[in-house]
Amino acid sequence: MTRTITPRLRTLVLLLLAVAGALLAGAGPASAHAALTGSDPAQGVVVDKAPTQVSLTFSEKVAMNDDSLQVLDPKGKKAQVGSPANVSGTTYAVQLKSGLAKGTYTVAYQVVSADSHPVSGAFTFSIGAPSQTVVSGVGTAANDTAVGWLYAFGRYVSYAGFIVLAGGAAFVLACWQRGSGVRALQRLVVGGWLALTAATLWLLLLRGAYTSSGKFGDVFDLDLLGQVLQTKTGAALVSRLLLLAAAALFIAVLFGAYNRREEAEEKRDLTFGLAIGGVVVAAGLAASWAMAEHASTGLQPGIAMPVDVLHLLAVAAWLGGLTALLVALYRAPADTPVETAAVHRFSRLAFGSVLALVATGTYQSWRQLGSWSAFTETRYGQLLLVKIGLVALLVGIAWISRRWTGRLADVTNTVTAARKARQSGKEGAEEHEKVRVSASKATAGKDSEKNTGKGAVPGDGKRAAQLARQRAAVDTARQKRLRDADANRFGLRRSVLAEAGVAVVLLAVTTWLTQTEPGRTELEAKAATSSSSSSASSSSGTLTLDMPFDTGGTDGKGLVRVDLDPARVGGNEMHVYVQRPNGRAFDIPEVKVAFTLTAKKIGPLPVTPDHITTGHWSASSVQIPMAGDWKIAVTVRTSDIDQVTVSKNAQIG
Repeated sequence: MTRTITPRLRTLVLLLLAVAGALLAGAGPASAHAALTGSDPAQGVVVDKAPTQVSLTFSEKVAMNDDSLQVLDPKGKKAQVGSPANVSGTTYAVQLKSGLAKGTYTVAYQVVSADSHPVSGAFTFSIGAPSQTVVSGVGTAANDTAVGWLYAFGRYVSYAGFIVLAGGAAFVLACWQRGSGVRALQRLVVGGWLALTAATLWLLLLRGAYTSSGKFGDVFDLDLLGQVLQTKTGAALVSRLLLLAAAALFIAVLFGAYNRREEAEEKRDLTFGLAIGGVVVAAGLAASWAMAEHASTGLQPGIAMPVDVLHLLAVAAWLGGLTALLVALYRAPADTPVETAAVHRFSRLAFGSVLALVATGTYQSWRQLGSWSAFTETRYGQLLLVKIGLVALLVGIAWISRRWTGRLADVTNTVTAARKARQSGKEGAEEHEKVRVSASKATAGKDSEKNTGKGAVPGDGKRAAQLARQRAAVDTARQKRLRDADANRFGLRRSVLAEAGVAVVLLAVTTWLTQTEPGRTELEAKAATSSSSSSASSSSGTLTLDMPFDTGGTDGKGLVRVDLDPARVGGNEMHVYVQRPNGRAFDIPEVKVAFTLTAKKIGPLPVTPDHITTGHWSASSVQIPMAGDWKIAVTVRTSDIDQVTVSKNAQIG
């Protein structure tokens, strides 16, 4: 069987890779998980006069409240008037107070993207000239707070609960129907339902604080909870709770009436009904994720959401069924072992699930990345590579499990024979007990006068019951030894346990991945930010940096000012001014400037300006090769031995 399937699988994988390559090569623009793509004023610029408003442009529409966009002056006080508003498309603006003083202003934003994730950040711009500012710690992402970590944990538990609930039930119905009477499997499926229900309530409670302040104290704010219920994510969580009520009824029937059915025809009809109902409920639960997260926004949402539902169902069937199989192999009673036929059926179910995962995962990867470079240049792509590696490892271990399954010795006949022998022993013991009781009654009748007022011989009934229990325990232990003596079954248990261990890590990476900005959006946001920053810099004029210095020698204190015009990629004109502490210009022996882009390991690029007049140096055609956060270092020498280098960072391009 393995030799037949393996070439087909190899051909299918190669075909899917070829399709993925074509899709990635011809990918069009899309977005999900909103990112800031531009602002006016742009980040790091110096404007000559105060603007009347600050506007932000995102890669997609976002949800805002009154405090989502704040502009703070150099002293940390609010500089805006009123609430932010949507001015056009994906651009949002807030009006500024009139008569704003010169200095550096901080813009902080905290919004919620269309795929339910909070997006936050901050940047600065200056009016007239840069200045010191007391603002710090603004624009902190909610993911980095305690609430963010608790929310991520809740997401992990909800995914795990769904997988165990849906996959465990599917294993019982499709692979091992006798398992509906196994207590360990019942506890597993019910545990999955409890975990998913508790995690959903937990996420609903945390949601308000997670998307706003990130403070744990706001978790119990009923006003925030009311706002959450009016959002798409709130509706999805409430829908999930309603579907879990239906799932509870499904579980009750599966482990109650279904387990008690004896007639084959009645059980077959109930199996069909449970299968239809279970698929509907499981698909609805999976849709509660698809309708509120990455699949619901961006490119082809009408296709992406059904694909996402299918992906989640395939994950549940594979990993949830794997967990159920592990429990059955380790915890099933000795007189009800999981049969070889059930393991074979699960093997086929898992193989089909893997094929579905490859197909849906390929589409999702193309949709969220958009290019091959995004695999290595974005956090989402790097995490996706880790996930692909774990899936490959899981498939490798599953292949080993399939080999153990092929060699698995079926101990069902042995167990059945032992059960019949035990039943026969029970019947013989019962017949013997009946004869003994009849004889006792006859004897008691003859000696009734002698035995008047005296009880029957004590302890005979208790002794017989004790012996029966001992025989049953011995039979059970013998059956367990016979089951565990099978080396192939022991090997299967170990390989399935290894699969489950990898699956736990895989689920953690998947949870992290769902909270990460897609690679396609990250790259497009970087490109848009670079373009808008370049055009904004050219229109806003000169970038000005003031840096105090002290060389330590005589007349060694002062201020050096660097003007870069137009502060964009390409050629720029640079002017350097040196002033005494009292503001008067003065000459020094030497001034040198160097530009370094640390993030890209570019530089330092040295520039030696020409002396123009007292306290003034200039250089033309200063080339900035790419946009980024550049470190501008100025070396000032006030004597033959007194020298110092001062620096500041600024966004150029």
